[in-house]
Amino acid sequence: MLETLMNLVQQQSGQAVINNPAIPNSQNDSVMQTVASSILSGLGQQAQGGGLGSLLGMVVNGGNVQQSPVTQGVQDHVEQNLMEKLGISPQVAMSVAAAVVPMVLSKLMHKASDPNDSSVDGNTILGAATGQQGVDWMGMAGSAMADGKLDMNDLLRVAGQQGGGLGGMLGGLFGK
Repeated sequence: MLETLMNLVQQQSGQAVINNPAIPNSQNDSVMQTVASSILSGLGQQAQGGGLGSLLGMVVNGGNVQQSPVTQGVQDHVEQNLMEKLGISPQVAMSVAAAVVPMVLSKLMHKASDPNDSSVDGNTILGAATGQQGVDWMGMAGSAMADGKLDMNDLLRVAGQQGGGLGGMLGGLFGK
């Protein structure tokens, strides 16, 4: 998944990174690598910090990535890492994160829902974010869909039936 993220970051980093006079050309690769790894770890932070429902909604429904609290949380995480790891100024870090993160997450969610693109799927994204690889997140979400909307209580019930400890983990994340 990190390779897919890196490819998306490279595709979306033109103006924000490569053509940015505030970022030396010698630092372009480091910036893009930091952005990609920070998006992945930011998704993990969001999933573990109570945002799993929002992340699941983004993956399942392809919801408005731009307005998602997950996107904002990931963007903040990317900004912080650019400043801490590479010494990039807050203004430049904010502009890079604001330009790249929403576009990359949008493209990532589109790839996950595209049946003709096998580079990443919803289970891969959610598995990477939660550390729970091999869980059929999309199957559970499908079982929890009611009238086209994701019912988190139903998801918790289904998760409990399918995975035992997984239901408890999800319940802890959602405060159920």
